[in-house]
Amino acid sequence: MGTCLRPALWSHKAVSGLSPRQIPSLAMLAAACRLRSSPCLPGSACVRRRIPLVPENLLKKRKAYQAIKATQAKQALLNKRKQQKGKQIQFKRLEAFVRDSWRKHRDDVRLRRMEQRPGQTVVPQEHKLAFVVRIADIKGVSRRVKRVIDLLRLRKNFTGTFVKLTPLSLKMLRIVEPYVAWGHPNLKSVRELILKRGQAKIKKKRVPLTDNMLIEEHLGDCGIICLEDLIHEIYSAGKYFKKVTKFLWPFHLSVARHASRNKVGFLKEMGKPGCRGEAINQLIRQLN
Repeated sequence: MGTCLRPALWSHKAVSGLSPRQIPSLAMLAAACRLRSSPCLPGSACVRRRIPLVPENLLKKRKAYQAIKATQAKQALLNKRKQQKGKQIQFKRLEAFVRDSWRKHRDDVRLRRMEQRPGQTVVPQEHKLAFVVRIADIKGVSRRVKRVIDLLRLRKNFTGTFVKLTPLSLKMLRIVEPYVAWGHPNLKSVRELILKRGQAKIKKKRVPLTDNMLIEEHLGDCGIICLEDLIHEIYSAGKYFKKVTKFLWPFHLSVARHASRNKVGFLKEMGKPGCRGEAINQLIRQLN
């Protein structure tokens, strides 16, 4: 262990044998003493400096904060690169333009003929309810067809809705007839659809119909307080049919697994679009 060379402890004998040039200034000696790393002797005036301790939880917080900052910086860099790249250009084949143009022309001709020769728009007395399922794609079709599809809320393939048969609704169904299948469901099909796939539309969100309190809260003023009342109102196409159908989300039906592998064969199994009458119940059981 070395000794502390402080000027206050030097004796006259210790420096008498040195020349004046060999004796540094007192300020330089004091600085050298402060920078000296060797410990001081006991009883000397030199005091050790202790390293301040940091709590373990504070170190953990610092480490976590640094990790979060690093992740945020990495994500910001990735977002900046995505913005620099921009939206990728999507190429469309010439055949797609020809197909869309042909479908639009075919729809225009069909709608023009339908206006010249209007069909029967008399609602049958025995059937007041229809279930409509979209089974075909509508890319490139007429704007009028797209508008009717939006009114029926059939924005995706294999979605279905209940429609009350009126002269206006029959005309709408004739406009979209090549792209939908519709018919007259029985009470069993209506019940199975609502019990299995019924969802309410509340604040633009899907809510499963698992509680009668939910139905009573939104349809209680119409006298509908439970699921059975809702099923009866739809099947009978009653006074509050429009409000009940707006309360329900469109039914998303299931598709067979082999549909993606053999689309042509699956569409043959689905059958031709248009009115099917009572045969719509078989299609409901196939897709439900």
